[in-house]
Amino acid sequence: MGRRRMEEQWWKGELAADIHQTLRTKELKLPVFKAHSPQIGMRRYFIDLLTVLSNHCSLCPTARHLAIYLLDLFMDRYDTTVKQLHIISFACLLLASKFEEKEDKIPKLEHLNNLAYMCNVNVVLNKKDLLRTEMLLLENFNWNLCLPTPAHYIDYYLYVSIGENDLQNGWPIISLTKIRDCLEKYAYYFLDFSVQDHTFLYFRPSLIAAACLCASRICMQISPAWTKQLELLTCYSWEHLAQCIEIMLIYYENDIKEANNIKKQVRIQHPEQEAVGELSHQATTQVLFQQSSYHPLVQHSATLSQFQSPVQDLCSAYRDSLQAHRPGSVLAGSADSSQHSYALQASLRPSAQTLPIQMPIAVQVALGTEPRHCISMAYGSSYFSGHHSYAAGCFDG
Repeated sequence: MGRRRMEEQWWKGELAADIHQTLRTKELKLPVFKAHSPQIGMRRYFIDLLTVLSNHCSLCPTARHLAIYLLDLFMDRYDTTVKQLHIISFACLLLASKFEEKEDKIPKLEHLNNLAYMCNVNVVLNKKDLLRTEMLLLENFNWNLCLPTPAHYIDYYLYVSIGENDLQNGWPIISLTKIRDCLEKYAYYFLDFSVQDHTFLYFRPSLIAAACLCASRICMQISPAWTKQLELLTCYSWEHLAQCIEIMLIYYENDIKEANNIKKQVRIQHPEQEAVGELSHQATTQVLFQQSSYHPLVQHSATLSQFQSPVQDLCSAYRDSLQAHRPGSVLAGSADSSQHSYALQASLRPSAQTLPIQMPIAVQVALGTEPRHCISMAYGSSYFSGHHSYAAGCFDG
């Protein structure tokens, strides 16, 4: 799929519907994620590592997400040492790039060793170990790497993400191109951090991609939040997406709070520079940091009350588990992470089977920020870093 992405935009072609249907059929046969890995507490570290590696290798999103998914499945089945996990991570990245990218984009051994040194990974890769690990992974997956991830669906759904009859803040959209470009940034923002928490592995990849799109429309206050055209295209109704969107919006509000805290710290440390910055970016900042009320969803309010309690209970439990799971290091808290996984598994699995559950409109957020690993802090490649923390920057001229 990555080669098709590089050579042509398949989601605009005549075979787009057939390709989408094939992906949806294949995702029904994906292995069930059980969160059984003893190293699940280290998962966030390896996700950040693969993110840094893929960014430095300029790999496409489908290659990065496939590499992460391969690592998740392998960790879920086997108990390995930390050193072995490092080698397996590099092998997953190599396999994913070979499957999704052109030949000249596949990372070379020397480049991977340089990246390992840069990331302070105490592993020296050699051709023999990598080939042996690649063979082990291929045998483990029965030589089948056609495993759909949310990244395989997102462009197909984004292609019809904005309609002429859509409204923003209750007003007609003047520039569809500008709004569509900004919506794409939001969608990839949600898509990229969906791999940060293994909770999302309980949802189907296509559902996650659709939820990323719907959550983006909510954040941009585009109404209706979910159109009939998008429902027909994705085969998901609002009720199917409710739980996944709820969790995404919790993370989004959490990220906005962190961005506000960073701005406050900068204002305290550099008051004069901050004053100049506020004058030059006042309009942009106002768009991003306004209180999120999600008024465009008012058309759903009549039917929300009967579905409100179950989802509120889920999200309250989810927020509580996040608050309890605040280790100072990613290497800590493995037991807490496992307990969090099992607590959510029962409530989230029905969504993986697309049972209808509605969500409340207002998202109440009372949790602190998720800890970032040293890799993301050092290289700025975490899914929560860069322009994503200031997503409204897409409105800048």
